[in-house]
Amino acid sequence: MEKRSPGPSLRLYRASHQLKEDWHVFHVRYRETDLWIRARQSLEDQALDAVLKYRRQIEDTISGSPEFLHSLTPLGDQPLAPAIVRRMLRAARAAGVGPMAAVAGAIAQAVAEDLRAHTPALIIENGGDCFLDIQETVTVGVYPGAASPFRNRLALIFAAHRFPLAICTSSGTIGHSLSFGKADAVTVVARDGALADAAATAVGNLVKTRKDVAPALDAARSIDGIEGALVVMGDKLGVWGDLELASPEV
Repeated sequence: MEKRSPGPSLRLYRASHQLKEDWHVFHVRYRETDLWIRARQSLEDQALDAVLKYRRQIEDTISGSPEFLHSLTPLGDQPLAPAIVRRMLRAARAAGVGPMAAVAGAIAQAVAEDLRAHTPALIIENGGDCFLDIQETVTVGVYPGAASPFRNRLALIFAAHRFPLAICTSSGTIGHSLSFGKADAVTVVARDGALADAAATAVGNLVKTRKDVAPALDAARSIDGIEGALVVMGDKLGVWGDLELASPEV
């Protein structure tokens, strides 16, 4: 069901995470969904229950409306659908893509919202799409590929007051995500995980050459609810919005 399922080599950034003693890190996997979670306590059972619940809601929607899975363009609203489905539909319309372009970000946020009752802070990453609800300054690395001149040199810093926040990345050169572009990395920041995910896909679709970086950022600026975007294409980097660049610590 998921639009992405990158191989283990693309999960190396998880091993580089700097873990503090008062945090627990665990994984939850079900079919294509592969969550890396950092929380104040181990919550594998609760996280798996949340994953199963939201996947079932999405899969039931697909069973009744197969176009929800296959459409590459926005669909109309479904007022009686579960909240996660309606969130994906809204995000898709805002970004101009199909609803499944929002699935990883939507699941990351929905699971985070369920777990928030059990932990005062957490980070959930789902195939490069992250939802963070924490009370500390965080540096998030952006991985544009092994051949990129920005490899291991690119990160974004977010102050504690920015959270909760979604940070989602799409690529036309890494992983199995469906993209019609060739960007090495497009990272979008928004309060809504579904919107950040869908917008990252939409902006990435526009980047075919280095000349497309600036127009792609203009497109990101036009999507209501987006707080910032970063685009990497070859040796060209473009940034728009409320983003602070820094070299990663790892």
